[in-house]
Amino acid sequence: MKTFHDKVAVVTGAASGIGRAMAERFAAEDMKVVLADVEERALAETTKALAGRGAATLAVRTDVSRAADVEALARAAVERFGGVHVVCNNAGVAGDGISVWEQSLESWQWVLGVNLWGVVHGIRTFVPLMLEQGGEGHVINTASMAGHLSMPFLSVYNATKFAVVTISEGLHFELQMAGAPLKVSVLCPGFVRTNILDAERNRPPELADDAPRSEAAQAFRMAFRGFVDSGTPPAEVAERVLEAIRAERFWIFPHPEMLEAIRQRADGILAQENPTFVPPPGVELKL
Repeated sequence: MKTFHDKVAVVTGAASGIGRAMAERFAAEDMKVVLADVEERALAETTKALAGRGAATLAVRTDVSRAADVEALARAAVERFGGVHVVCNNAGVAGDGISVWEQSLESWQWVLGVNLWGVVHGIRTFVPLMLEQGGEGHVINTASMAGHLSMPFLSVYNATKFAVVTISEGLHFELQMAGAPLKVSVLCPGFVRTNILDAERNRPPELADDAPRSEAAQAFRMAFRGFVDSGTPPAEVAERVLEAIRAERFWIFPHPEMLEAIRQRADGILAQENPTFVPPPGVELKL
């Protein structure tokens, strides 16, 4: 996709962070933007800000863990703008930073519901629609470097991101085999300056979990927050996304300096070595 004028983009998790930055970047290309998020106030504020800049927008309150919500999102987009050309399955939550054996079923349900089922619902709903409408289009699934590297105390989050990577690769192959004009990208950022660690504000009450964290888990989470707070501005990630759509590039790595860690992990796997973990600087973890 080389031109964006008057095309329609749907972005989930659009009220903040990477999602908002993508919505802003698409609007700057004169696209019509459908913003979806579970956080209604932030969604309204973001949509108002974009509309104030002259963008054609539509806000749809959406819980991506619910198939019916994503289907309603698609209907609203088509009813308002007549079609969809770019879909960003981006909504995500970090979950609890505790040992995997201490994770509650509620935490598994919440994180898998948003991070994994959100992508599943997005693909199942929008890809058939885009194929039927014909013409070019692009699907961007937000994974993470956590979809390539395993970190302690983030096993639930890691599981969802590894899954998003392989689902995206499978979708890429299948669209190629079908001779479809749709393209796919998987976004794998490192640390980005978002409020993902505060996603508990949107956690459904029925999936609440206040399990205590070990000292090691608390230290890791504090270090992780420091990396996030000093991370890359979301606007820079959004720019990489736009570049990938133009270039029809599958892999989007906004933090190429982290690719060496993927190589080291792959080398260890091929050598059949036991996994090793190097903790963040200044943090001592006792597993």
